[in-house]
Amino acid sequence: MRIMLLTAATGGGHIRAANAVEEYIRENTGWDVRTVDCLKAVGRLLDKTVCDSYLFMAKKAPMLFGRLYKRTNKQDRLSNLVPKLSGLFSNLLYPAIDSYHPDVIITTHPFATEMVSALKADGLVAAPLVCIITDYGVHRAYIADQVDSYVVASDDMVPELMDFGVPAKKIFPFGIPVHGDFFDRQDQGMLLRQLSLDPNLPTLLFMAGSFGVSNIIRLYRELAETQVKMQIIIITGRNQRLFEAFEKEIAAHPGLPTRLMYFTDEVEKYMHAADLLVTKPGGLTVSEALACNLPMAVFDAIPGQEEDNANFLKTHDMCVRIEKNGNFAGEISQLLQEKQRLLAMRDNCAGFDKSQSIPNLLSLISQLVNTETKVPARR
Repeated sequence: MRIMLLTAATGGGHIRAANAVEEYIRENTGWDVRTVDCLKAVGRLLDKTVCDSYLFMAKKAPMLFGRLYKRTNKQDRLSNLVPKLSGLFSNLLYPAIDSYHPDVIITTHPFATEMVSALKADGLVAAPLVCIITDYGVHRAYIADQVDSYVVASDDMVPELMDFGVPAKKIFPFGIPVHGDFFDRQDQGMLLRQLSLDPNLPTLLFMAGSFGVSNIIRLYRELAETQVKMQIIIITGRNQRLFEAFEKEIAAHPGLPTRLMYFTDEVEKYMHAADLLVTKPGGLTVSEALACNLPMAVFDAIPGQEEDNANFLKTHDMCVRIEKNGNFAGEISQLLQEKQRLLAMRDNCAGFDKSQSIPNLLSLISQLVNTETKVPARR
């Protein structure tokens, strides 16, 4: 069987989901698999325009991004713009699909979904199309006539999709795919000792790379000035400016045990070591934390999909939401002292078990192409 994964780099989550599926297929099946960035396949100019515009709006004009997100989620002329543009570019994507002859196409980005749907409508592609929605709310941009199945994050999204006219039989709440390492339980005390941290202190993990420098530094400073005993792990990603700012701030607060990391490809290790994650609520970051049974304190949610993700977590008591002008240090300090509440949030995360997301997805694929391939479950 030949599986094509189509994604795009507007934010890292779409690509991380595709990579998780590709890795599982390679390690657990005899299927052939290929991942293609649909925007790069169409052309460098479109890729740069779309990705740069997304990053600019998300970081510099989040309120405008939120208004556009809500406006394009309504049935009007603007909401029809994405399908029309995707249809125009679909013929430029076709050679990448035709050269591979996939048996199934999986998309993790709405633009890819619309392009493949347009090609199927024109009779150029016959392979079943599976769309993975990589957030915890539904947006109209994902809805396309020729999608055979939707894989969504949770049961909450089933009625939302049905409101957009998608039949229930096409909707599968398997969960957003994440790499298997996030589901592998690790001994928290051992991890903390390896990091030269105290297993008896509550541990915060800051996934800080996507925050504004001033915002996240202020949050750290506020925590350092509280009387609550804690320790902090900070991952700045490839944000050199933020890393250097934290180096200075940590030196100014020697009483707060802190482990500062630049880039790491072992995020799951630090999530398993933590009691609470401070993060922006991107769809894949949320899913990875939930796989680690790690409660969250979400901050700086971009209006739109991150708001949807934060609302989902709050509804199911798996996070606390910190408002931009709220008492961050007070809320976090209080939560760390309320051990039973924090444990209850962790239990809620554990109850949201999507460890079989990818095996279930591959079983669905087998049904769509009428094969009897046995897909191993995660252990």
